[in-house]
Amino acid sequence: MTAIPDTEKGRAQKPLKGVALVSIAVMLFALADVMTKHLTMLYAVPLVVSVRYLVNLALLVAVFGPRHGRNLVRTNRTGLVILRAVSLAVASLALGLALRYMPVGETVAIVYLSPFAVMLIAVPLLGEKVGLVGWLGAAAGFLGVLLILRPGAGLDPVGAGLALITAAASTVYHLLSRVLARTEQTIALLFHTALIGALVFGVMLIWAWDGTLPTLPDFVMMLALGVLATGGHALFTSAYREAPASLLAPVNYLHLVWAALLGWLVFAHLPDAVTIVGMVLVTAAGAGIALRSHFERP
Repeated sequence: MTAIPDTEKGRAQKPLKGVALVSIAVMLFALADVMTKHLTMLYAVPLVVSVRYLVNLALLVAVFGPRHGRNLVRTNRTGLVILRAVSLAVASLALGLALRYMPVGETVAIVYLSPFAVMLIAVPLLGEKVGLVGWLGAAAGFLGVLLILRPGAGLDPVGAGLALITAAASTVYHLLSRVLARTEQTIALLFHTALIGALVFGVMLIWAWDGTLPTLPDFVMMLALGVLATGGHALFTSAYREAPASLLAPVNYLHLVWAALLGWLVFAHLPDAVTIVGMVLVTAAGAGIALRSHFERP
């Protein structure tokens, strides 16, 4: 999940630096996915995710609070800001549950249905235009996910369903991000996302936690999830100051590559040939649409 970038007009940009920053950011997110899978197989999902959100919130307040002051909490469309945060909390919960049942690479690939859904829904909702390349890319992306979800692929149906719920919630989150980017500051969106997430999972923990305490290494890993999430979003924000969004968007799909590679290294999950074709289709379609958008810029 990426942050809404602040832009700095009039400063010299460094495209290669921007690409490098996004590449590192998505690697951190993939690493967080692998750690989340390990932890949610041992502990209640709300426990794992609540610690991550609390660390995220603490870091935002400590690092940005002194600099931004009241801008950290100031919003113009509070209801939509809260709805956006809740949608990400739903996505976080569904993803944590999905990773209990699913390999990391396949799960992330299914979640990447979200950018295609955002593109298509933005046509009637936001009045955006999608050309022939966009429609063909969306069709290829959906075909790729169908190959991953095909009967006989060996994926757990519950996990696949949860991954689809993650994609749906992420679509709502990104659509609201586009709407709110016009009126809200990035730091306020990040703060309220962390605050609402911490509250939601803190309340869920009252009923969901079975009393199992994490070992010290696992607790450190939970804390690290918050650091990785905050660091990844910070790198994204910095990257969009160095290069245009249309150039950086294709780099997001490295997330799938990192997720599949780390899933193989850590859990020995190696997708079969048809699933790999599906993952390649999703990656190529998304990156192709983003690249076409970059080269068609006026």
